[in-house]
Amino acid sequence: MIELHEVSIVTEPMQPEARVTAQAAAARHIYHYTIEQEADMDGSRIYYTGHFPQFPAGVDLQTKAMSYGTGADGGYLIAPQAADGIAHVLRPVGSLRSVARVVQVESAVFDVIIDRGDLGVGWATETDPTPDTSTGTLQKISIPVHELAAMPKVSQRLLEDVAFDVEDWLARRIGERFARAEAEAFIVGNGTGKPKGFLGSGKIANASWTWGNLGFIASGDAATITTADALIDLVYALDAPYRAGAVWVMNSATAAALRKLKDDNGRYVLGDDPVRLLGYSVFIADDMPDIGANEYPVAFGDFKAGYTVVERPGLRILRDDKSAKPNVLFYATRRVGGAVTDFAAIKLLKVAV
Repeated sequence: MIELHEVSIVTEPMQPEARVTAQAAAARHIYHYTIEQEADMDGSRIYYTGHFPQFPAGVDLQTKAMSYGTGADGGYLIAPQAADGIAHVLRPVGSLRSVARVVQVESAVFDVIIDRGDLGVGWATETDPTPDTSTGTLQKISIPVHELAAMPKVSQRLLEDVAFDVEDWLARRIGERFARAEAEAFIVGNGTGKPKGFLGSGKIANASWTWGNLGFIASGDAATITTADALIDLVYALDAPYRAGAVWVMNSATAAALRKLKDDNGRYVLGDDPVRLLGYSVFIADDMPDIGANEYPVAFGDFKAGYTVVERPGLRILRDDKSAKPNVLFYATRRVGGAVTDFAAIKLLKVAV
């Protein structure tokens, strides 16, 4: 019978007078190697086979057969295949990054310069002097990146099971956590330690719209949406240049409720196209609020112009096998931010009279 055993080897100084100090002992590392043990049928003799390196005298070393490479901080960097898997998991989830502008940055803050006003122009004649004209109004919007973190854990014994795909497990678990956190923050985040969602911005009736706020159209009912009139008004509340790239953003329950709107003859007023509403695509984001009094369940706009997601490229995973024995922690971090960058590009529907 052949069994697998883990053997720790500690070398001592070869000189008899040498001693290992307490400090050296505390800093010891031990190399672990898996070897085969084969016993005679009667158990009288045991044979060990395996390859062991030559160790410097007085030094203990430690390694595992499956590791991603040791960093200066004692962590482990995830393999590129796993990082690609995590990025892929994010895309199908209802995160606003699917319809927003996404920018990769190398710094902690991304600045967006907005031109809020048109340059003045005027007609000129051959002989009359050309009058001075006004210049545009520029504004800087700074978007900081925030740290998104997850820390799943798995037992050491399970990690050593060759049938367990660690990379696939990390991709699914971390991808799910990051996707849920991002999706929520891009919509309702307050900007404190996380991205600022577009619903976290100031809101004002569209007839009185000012820069720095999102304009809204009232549904005409204090508690629900009973007609498609407000939706049509919402479309045309958005300036024509933005309508070319506009999409609807709502959750699944709201989309179902709007599809059920009927006229006096019982016909569905919004047609039967399952992916478009009044000619515009519908993006389902289940972190949008449900229809209810004073809620904003529907957004319409050009989100590539109106909302910017910034992220530091890359993902880092630190492997910690000391803090939660006998489990191993995988501390994953990703840095991402987001904010409204054009307040004229997004309009909201408010459930109100």
